Amino acid sequence: MKSILGISAFYHDSAAALLIDGKIIAAAQEERFTRKKHDPSYPYNSIKYVLNEAKLNLSQIDQIVFYEKPFLKFERLLETYLAFAPRGFSTFLMSMPIWLREKLFQKNFLFEQLKRNDKDFNDIEKISFSEHHFSHAASAYYPSPFDEAVILTLDGVGEWATTTLAIGKKNKISMIKEIYFPHSIGLLYSAFTYYTGFKVNSGEYKVMGLAPYGKPKYTDLILKELIDVKEDGSFRLNMKYFNFATGLTMTNDKFSKLFGQKVRDPNKELLTQFHMDIASSVQEVIEIIVLKLVKNVQKETKIQNLCLAGGVALNCVVNGKIVKNNIFKHIWIQPASGDAGGSLGAALAYWHQELSKPRISSTPLDKMNGSFLGPKFDEKFIEKSLKKLGANFLKFQNENLINEVANELSNGKIVGWFQGRMEFGPRALGCRSIIADPRSEKMQKNLNLKIKYRESFRPFAPSILREDLNDWFELNCDSPYMLLVANVKENIQIKETENNKNLFGIERLNLKRSSIPAVTHVDYSARIQTVHKDTNPKYYHLLEKFKKLTKCPILVNTSFNIRGEPIVCSIEDAFKCFMGTELDILVCENFILKKQDQDKNLQNNYKSQIELD
Repeated sequence: MKSILGISAFYHDSAAALLIDGKIIAAAQEERFTRKKHDPSYPYNSIKYVLNEAKLNLSQIDQIVFYEKPFLKFERLLETYLAFAPRGFSTFLMSMPIWLREKLFQKNFLFEQLKRNDKDFNDIEKISFSEHHFSHAASAYYPSPFDEAVILTLDGVGEWATTTLAIGKKNKISMIKEIYFPHSIGLLYSAFTYYTGFKVNSGEYKVMGLAPYGKPKYTDLILKELIDVKEDGSFRLNMKYFNFATGLTMTNDKFSKLFGQKVRDPNKELLTQFHMDIASSVQEVIEIIVLKLVKNVQKETKIQNLCLAGGVALNCVVNGKIVKNNIFKHIWIQPASGDAGGSLGAALAYWHQELSKPRISSTPLDKMNGSFLGPKFDEKFIEKSLKKLGANFLKFQNENLINEVANELSNGKIVGWFQGRMEFGPRALGCRSIIADPRSEKMQKNLNLKIKYRESFRPFAPSILREDLNDWFELNCDSPYMLLVANVKENIQIKETENNKNLFGIERLNLKRSSIPAVTHVDYSARIQTVHKDTNPKYYHLLEKFKKLTKCPILVNTSFNIRGEPIVCSIEDAFKCFMGTELDILVCENFILKKQDQDKNLQNNYKSQIELD
């Protein structure tokens, strides 16, 4: 038995993943345990969890692989400051102490941290390092159902690379092209995230959600001034407009002057049509670049399968455009595409690339187990926890539970659904989800304002029975990880009237766009999750029952948390969220809690305890 522990840490989204003989046993992000969103710290709790899942202690692990190479990153830092000198010298001085204390000597630092998990761990030679983008590429290709694929990784920056193209064949990955820092579409998107007043490394999906409310008025300006894009999709940023290479901000005054407005202060300024148009424009630019990249590499290689990872691979609108353009026959996207997934990729890269181990024969879907790789709790533990919390609950048998919850959903109730193993990656996929009826015109607004406490423009995703997909959406492939966007079918769309066409921006938010308005975005699109019986049978049966009651095989599915908080991990997290929001019902495995049955003294002002992002 050969065990490999993968770790990502010290930038954002720390995580740990465990393989045994090449099989993915467990994986989790540190934020879920510490309750600090995007927690970058040493993933003590995640490591503890994955070891417990395998009933191993750290000293029994054969190999520990970190997801990137600190020396290469340090080299990039030094060369960047030299290239831009004397600009950024103060930032350079600020960053040096932490590099000299922790990051540069990461092997020793990691060795000392690992002793927190096991004081008997004493073999530093078990620690090795993978390259950042190779970890992403491995996380995308090795769990995929393909024996051969083009692999595209896109993010802000790793050590030097920001974009890589690779080919996976059987158990080996070979890099064929790389684009290096500071030229990065991840950082370009983050610059616009910063400019529109959202947090970098967490607010990028808000820009994506805002884009359909605007018009891409600034696309040509961006392509003329900010980024030079070649026919093959390669690109270079014009660094005179950016500050991220040496400064503490993403953009500079030249950037603001180019677009005619200052950086939005989210505490003082509301979003305007200008910000929506800016979001629409940068989204279109990213789509243009990615489509050029994938068209060119498909033309060169003639390979029919595409794998994606890196933070930009979470841009499900771009992914949807790749599918719509029929560039590849099949596409597979790593559900934990960001840095958290680097922990899994590092472990897989070591197993297949370093040890030359063969890949286990492909399954029809993939080797991610639906991305349900986190903790789960047995009924005895749940009952004990709920009693300790002072909760009032009823226990149901499986079929009765499904019937009860489906009925409540069909009557407009909003349900916190806590089942099985927690998801690995940023999307809730039916185990740590808030679910509701998509047919309700008020549901999107209610969920945003009363449950999630977030911006009203943010869309919600539909979970749909895989076999019903073609009846409702313009998509004909699996989308188990909610990473593809497609339009709702024309026959269920509600077209805009002449009067409505004159509305702009957020004014268009409350227009009913289809017979499933809660999951239909302003441009008739939806971020789709296909639900499969073999990976999540309980959620599948709930959708089946809801369909029997309503003729609708779809539920609204959003992550079980409020804005600014990580997805819930424990029973305590779920109960706290339930009692601090206007959720109607909480379902923990086979236990049902109804809000009206709870002690009102247990309600709390949950929102005030979370720093909204």
